[in-house]
Amino acid sequence: MISRTIVRLGVLSVFGRWRGALLLLLPVVLVGLAVVVRVLVGDDTGAAQNTLNAFGLTVAVPLVALLATSGLVAPEIDDGSIAYLLAKPVSRHEIVASKLLVAAGCVLLFAAVPLLVSGLVLRPADPDLALGFGLAGLVGGLAYCSLFAYLSVLTRHAIVVGLIYLLIWEGLLGGLLDGVRWLSITRWARELVDAVAGVRLVEDLPLWYAVAASVVVVLGGAWLTGRRLRGFNLTGDE
Repeated sequence: MISRTIVRLGVLSVFGRWRGALLLLLPVVLVGLAVVVRVLVGDDTGAAQNTLNAFGLTVAVPLVALLATSGLVAPEIDDGSIAYLLAKPVSRHEIVASKLLVAAGCVLLFAAVPLLVSGLVLRPADPDLALGFGLAGLVGGLAYCSLFAYLSVLTRHAIVVGLIYLLIWEGLLGGLLDGVRWLSITRWARELVDAVAGVRLVEDLPLWYAVAASVVVVLGGAWLTGRRLRGFNLTGDE
């Protein structure tokens, strides 16, 4: 289900554009912020949780996923090179799986690992906190990748739509309506932190639901993206 050629093209697509610079910048800012907070506040549990949650899990993780996935398919649709991939005797789902593997690598390197490192910087005596945020960043990032990959084959404006989704649904409505937690990737990720680190970032959300919902979004988003590519019209407006 994985094509090395498509993986290589995906890496070039992500890092050969301005998205690559932003992907490198986000983890630097995250770790740098963790260092500043540690110097100014010291070994403080509340400050560590707030920093990792507010900037790391809520901002850095979805932005890394959005930048990685929007740079995998949408540019090839815009410049017409998608015709090269679709003309090959390769399963559309193999294309999606190969592309998402690149996005998953970006999430691991530029979101999950920096969250882990930042957690260790902020609370070196509490590695479970760092591990919890690192794991949550990986799982949440994978779910976001599948969601944004589907958006990238639905519209040329995947980044704009993705940002609107993050600002309105995950941000504004997520802070106002308690029921949003059942349909919020960020809140599912926070529940993983709660389970691993023994903290309480989200209330009344079962761990099994957070895990199951994340898996459904990862697999469902990948399948829908492949299905959309299978019916893609190269001569259409897309």
